[in-house]
Amino acid sequence: MIYLDNAATTLKKPGGVACAVADAISSFGGPGRGSHAAAFAASMAVFEARSAVAGLLGAQDASRVSFAMNATMALNIALAGLLPDEGHAVTTAASHNSVLRPLFRARDLRGVQVEVARILPDGSLDWESYERALEGGANLVAATHASNVTGDVYDVVRMASMAHDAGALFVLDAAQTAGAMPVDMAALGVDVLCFTGHKSLYGPQGTGGLIVREGLEVVPLLEGGSGVHSFDERQPSFMPEALEAGTENAHGLAGLAAGVEYVAQKAPAAIAAQVAGLVERFERGLASVPGIVVYGGHASFGRSGIVAFNIGDADSGEVSARLDADFGICTRPGAHCAPLMHKALGTAEQGVVRASFSSFNTQAEVDAALEAVESIAHRAS
Repeated sequence: MIYLDNAATTLKKPGGVACAVADAISSFGGPGRGSHAAAFAASMAVFEARSAVAGLLGAQDASRVSFAMNATMALNIALAGLLPDEGHAVTTAASHNSVLRPLFRARDLRGVQVEVARILPDGSLDWESYERALEGGANLVAATHASNVTGDVYDVVRMASMAHDAGALFVLDAAQTAGAMPVDMAALGVDVLCFTGHKSLYGPQGTGGLIVREGLEVVPLLEGGSGVHSFDERQPSFMPEALEAGTENAHGLAGLAAGVEYVAQKAPAAIAAQVAGLVERFERGLASVPGIVVYGGHASFGRSGIVAFNIGDADSGEVSARLDADFGICTRPGAHCAPLMHKALGTAEQGVVRASFSSFNTQAEVDAALEAVESIAHRAS
């Protein structure tokens, strides 16, 4: 099997990830829920994961890292906890439904005005549209660092600066970039960074979270047990407990810490360069196949390991199924939970076939995938 669906979940993980989870399953008690050795071991694992994520993603204080199930949950926490009723929110058409649906819910239930900046047919951001959306001020901008459809990386520094000039907080969806390239929330000018563990951080599913800059308070989405201040009627207001109601996934976070350690040792810049080479090789090969259309790739800040393509007018789901059944190549077809991006690209009906690479892919796998695509394209012509 050749696995090219890493933008959804990385299948191949560093060996230490599975070992860490297996060890945790057989030795952890409840983190922060006891003074015995099993509870202490779990608490230490959560602390180590928090510190590792903070170090990798540019959080100056590890306590500003709160864990959640994934980037979707983290984004819901941030958007619900920062947007006032009848406020003004801005996003872009590149956003995943993890941003769009919470914003549209806030629009429908709390009277929040939501404006969506255009994405051009080549996958790039329409800066004039973004500037117009911010006219008159805003409370919050929520945007993706890289499209999960095309892999295009956007100029977050410029976006965040413009948002701040308009009086808005800037929430970044880093699901596709955390671990895949250097990400420093302070350098990017981000107020809240949301990440997931199961993609380029090489952790287990069910791990992720948000990093909240110093001085910013997010109203908790959930309230419950925290292991501390049990007689308080409301959730503690201090980080990270404010946003971590209930028992943390210490087993998964032990695996996440191992994944982050792998990324840190290999270095995000080195991973980005390696994956960029695979993307370039694959895209260069596709260019020689008649009838292939590749989407995106025009952003000035590179790609996050994704190549989105179609073979003529063939249904993307059928192409992806053929790649799997006939060649053992795993890709993802369809809409990728990003409906407005597909409308911008003109692929709302057809969808796209998405091949996404990780540091565990090889040039030989790229070449095999190219041969498979060429074979399918030849039969379709």
